[in-house]
Amino acid sequence: MYHLPGLSLREYLEFSYGYKLKTYPLNEILFDVSGITSQFPGDIRPVKLLKEYLNAGYYPYFMEGRSFYHERLRQTVNTVLETDLPAIFNIDFQSVLKLKKLLAVISSVVPYKPNISKLAEQVGVTRDTLLRHLYYLDKGRVVSLLARDLTGINYLSKPEKIYLENTNLMYALTGDEPDIGNLRETFFFNQVSVKHNVTYSLKGDFTIDNKYVFEIGGKGKTMKQVAGVKNSFIVQDNTETGFRDRIPLWIFGFLY
Repeated sequence: MYHLPGLSLREYLEFSYGYKLKTYPLNEILFDVSGITSQFPGDIRPVKLLKEYLNAGYYPYFMEGRSFYHERLRQTVNTVLETDLPAIFNIDFQSVLKLKKLLAVISSVVPYKPNISKLAEQVGVTRDTLLRHLYYLDKGRVVSLLARDLTGINYLSKPEKIYLENTNLMYALTGDEPDIGNLRETFFFNQVSVKHNVTYSLKGDFTIDNKYVFEIGGKGKTMKQVAGVKNSFIVQDNTETGFRDRIPLWIFGFLY
């Protein structure tokens, strides 16, 4: 079985604009970010292009035209819920309805630090059933569950946070302009988790490979929340260059 992730930012730029750009391993991004950004082609504006990608660039549906991109994506999610998951996990029609209700609740508040009992009550299922349904949505690549440690998520473990699997879903499932902070976190989690273990961090937003801590924010984000934390980095949106422990958000779209 081969697990194919959606398009990275790098792949989106190649499909959309014909840019042939290289990938960068995480260690190079962390410890030579100024070298990477200083040598990046000057005619490419990664901050502007990232905004396009966050809205409609993760799936190749844009190759068919952008007008109905989000409608096509909503149809795909329905197919996952109504056909794919029932076929794989042998769930019935009533469970599909509960999955849809759960997804509707999650979509309106992601990233969501769940109160499992309260969420189960909202959806109308037991606590164990809710955890099982979250697991199904995670396996269907509709949501991503952020665990506390590298043991990961199973049927009965409570996630620390719930995200939609990618930023395009945030636009497609809510119909509103998503919160910019939530978009940034979702993009980072989505792109980095393809090749690395991403877990919850008590200080900062994410821990990568049980070693590096990241705080995600805008151009003016400071080290305040990760002060004194070893191997910590600030990931900044709306900036094209990086220096030392300050890394532009867009470069994490070049991991694969």
